[in-house]
Amino acid sequence: MDILTLNCGSSSLKYQLYSWDKREVLSKGIVERVTVGGSFIEHYARGKGKVKKEQDCPNHKVALELVLSMLTHPEAGAIADLSQIKAVGHRVVHGGERFAQSVVIDEAALATFKELAGLAPLHNPPNILGIEAARAVLPGVPHCAVMDTAWHQTMPKAAYTYALPYSWYAKHGVRRYGFHGTSFLYVAKRAAVLLGKDPFQTNLVLLHIGNGASANAVRAGVSVDTSMGFTPLEGLVMGTRAGDHDAAIGYYVMAKENLAPREMDKILNKSSGILGITEKYTDRRDVLQAAEKGEERARLAIEVEAYRIKKYIGSYLAALGRIDAVVFTAGVGEMNPVIREAALSGLEGLGIRCDPRKNALARTRNAETAISTDASPVKIFVIPTDEELVMTEDTEALLVGSYQPHTRFTYSFQGRDYVNHERAEALAQELKERPQLAEVLARLP
Repeated sequence: MDILTLNCGSSSLKYQLYSWDKREVLSKGIVERVTVGGSFIEHYARGKGKVKKEQDCPNHKVALELVLSMLTHPEAGAIADLSQIKAVGHRVVHGGERFAQSVVIDEAALATFKELAGLAPLHNPPNILGIEAARAVLPGVPHCAVMDTAWHQTMPKAAYTYALPYSWYAKHGVRRYGFHGTSFLYVAKRAAVLLGKDPFQTNLVLLHIGNGASANAVRAGVSVDTSMGFTPLEGLVMGTRAGDHDAAIGYYVMAKENLAPREMDKILNKSSGILGITEKYTDRRDVLQAAEKGEERARLAIEVEAYRIKKYIGSYLAALGRIDAVVFTAGVGEMNPVIREAALSGLEGLGIRCDPRKNALARTRNAETAISTDASPVKIFVIPTDEELVMTEDTEALLVGSYQPHTRFTYSFQGRDYVNHERAEALAQELKERPQLAEVLARLP
């Protein structure tokens, strides 16, 4: 049985085709610049390598049709025909309080996602466009929704309630929701495996650091606090989002520069964060290179981002009382030892002790690594996330009727013998080029 997963952004469509029977990725890729012109697809099929094709995609329906044509392409494709696709899983960023778990999409669910669009105006509308396009192009198979917010529905009321007029929550749903839940679910379960513990006996601080970034406090295997809030704007410093700041600043600058609310919203989401500080960069690789060349603003951006991460680690340790591990994931978390080391320095007194050599070596998307010292009471892991696998497994379980919320459901990647074959093959090649990487590979206890 082959399962297609889709992640639709405002101008992109990310996809993966997974063989459930073989437990392997058959194909994956992304269509970029959807709706904005100059569209192209980067497509990979197992055993056939990567191809890039330019084609205008004025909307997500056309983009999805392009994806399906590549999946069945006689030379670059992964399947003979579309009948092999038995279900489609969709990422939905915001499920509000209505959804605490993944669901099969029916008309009622789709209507609810549309109602919630105002809570995530940058994310839910393109998610909905992708769902509608996929249901039109693949009408004969079940479509399922996997919500980023669902993981955080275990937060206690004291953690998700803002000190604002309570009527705003009652009338408009204003509360902390949190995001990156699918990623946090995966790395939380994998961290438990690496610790050799029952997932519901683990306390963790999880750090999803990419262009979007958030922190998550996990007590006894469930989310109890997170840095993103009502929207993905709150919390850590991000590529273009401000994260935590004094809300009065927006009103002050709006008055000074005669800005409309929509303009300020765009500035806080699209022109702040790393880009706001450097006024040049969003990619942390560019920031590091600039800092190495002496650009003061680049150095400052690194310091500000790392300091904010450090504060969240400390505050979540205080909230949890004790932790078993700190876990880094996502693009920056997995590949940027400079930011990791800066965020962890000075935490030795809290039992969080990073080994500088291990940290420097831990730069891979293909393996889980351990970067804490041997004597560190708190383990530090770098775990490449796999949101697509969570989406695939939820979709398959919904399809066969075995699905339960994660507190009562066991994923394949929770097994000690779980292997991601694609990553294992890539790691074997990487070890030939960087044999010292073997020193930091996480070992099962």
